[in-house]
Amino acid sequence: MTRESSLTLDRGLALLQAVADAEGASATVTDLARVVGTSRAAVYRLLVPLTERGLVWREGSRVRLGAGVLRLAEQMLPQLRASARPVLRALADGVGATAHLSVAEGDQVHVVAVAEPTLTTFHVAYRLGSRHAASRGAVGKALSLRPRGRGWAAATGDPQPGVHGVAAPVRGIVGVRAALGVVSLVALDNATVGARLVEAASTLAEALRD
Repeated sequence: MTRESSLTLDRGLALLQAVADAEGASATVTDLARVVGTSRAAVYRLLVPLTERGLVWREGSRVRLGAGVLRLAEQMLPQLRASARPVLRALADGVGATAHLSVAEGDQVHVVAVAEPTLTTFHVAYRLGSRHAASRGAVGKALSLRPRGRGWAAATGDPQPGVHGVAAPVRGIVGVRAALGVVSLVALDNATVGARLVEAASTLAEALRD
């Protein structure tokens, strides 16, 4: 691979990551050019192969992830679950609440891995495979956080009444929007739990990049 080809590949991956990290459902070409550090014309050129492979979808100047990313995500789920298992176990027992890894699929959030605490009398039973709207709960809030803002989000009574949740986005996994979270029947120390989730999310992202 030539140096020019390597640079183009790097920019294409950076663009795909920028689309994945965009706030809301889509990003503008102008926003993407600013994040990637290139011109609008270069962004349009880079979008062509990504669009042809179904990794992004473009309507005018707005861009969002395409269905091709979901197919890639499904293929990496076993690796994602295996890497998340020890992280979730440490969270569940350390916080004393049910820990989970959730992945955004379109306008839904899909729970792909769960660990329940071993030393509690009562805890939330979170079913593997559960889904809820991507705009709901602590996970929904976490997925919409700005990259340079606060690293965690909390919610009470959403998406289920009587449940307290804290979540943090897992950043740096190209094409995948995911979050680590904990849910509890009692109020949590959000700041302390949030900081722990941010650290755990970073550990998971590093494990997936190795």
